[in-house]
Amino acid sequence: MTPFLKMHGLGNDFVLFDARRVPIELTREQARHIADRHFGIGCDQVIVIAPGRPGFDAIMKIWNADGGAVESCGNASRCVAKLLMQETGKSSVTIDTEGGPLTCLDAGGGAVTVDMGPARLAWDAVPLAEALDTNSFSFTLDGERHQASAASMGNPHCILFVKDAETAPVADLGPRIESHTLFPQRTNVEFAQVLDPKRIRMRVWERGAGITLACGTGACATAVASYRRGLTGREVELLLDGGSLFIAIRESDDHVLMTGPATLSFKGEIAL
Repeated sequence: MTPFLKMHGLGNDFVLFDARRVPIELTREQARHIADRHFGIGCDQVIVIAPGRPGFDAIMKIWNADGGAVESCGNASRCVAKLLMQETGKSSVTIDTEGGPLTCLDAGGGAVTVDMGPARLAWDAVPLAEALDTNSFSFTLDGERHQASAASMGNPHCILFVKDAETAPVADLGPRIESHTLFPQRTNVEFAQVLDPKRIRMRVWERGAGITLACGTGACATAVASYRRGLTGREVELLLDGGSLFIAIRESDDHVLMTGPATLSFKGEIAL
């Protein structure tokens, strides 16, 4: 039996395996089974914490619920960071991911701040399939035009600004935009309603996971897109289905700082 932890960040939930002492190599099929809420443990993403190379406390490997490997996960990074800080007694740790290095700080009160680095805004860094202005562009889906922004936070995001996030067709448009040909690596899709210069209501369709209660990288990408359009300032609260994340775009270098909780749900064992 292999031990695991079940954790979540605002309801965006994860199954975490520690492979720093005993190696764990998951297949796509295993990850999909673990994530299955009926036949497995159930989660949005599966996380493996592996030994870090020099300069890093650990490596974080990520699989979505569909079994596909992904580059970044903001909420999971807070969970991993909290575990590492509790284990070592340090107030900051650095995590290596496919989407880039993450520096994480103890923010107090059970919260963790993650320096997500600067958003990647060039069309080919998102990536998009053609050269477009990622600040504002339009695309056609089943004969209907949609206006959007795009950004990468180590993984791709398409942000749609809507009048009412509560009634936005997340379940309908989300999967269709995710697999649109404009996004060669597929994309996360955010539906964002700017409430005032300091607050955004956001709902999300996550690539490979569907509707989730929160998406850390999606909150960061949405804050950046809103700031670029002059709709909000550098500091903004993202109101997600699972609670609030606080995003700050640092003036000195445009690094995106995400602050939010990380919670342990339970521990268990599974036969892999």
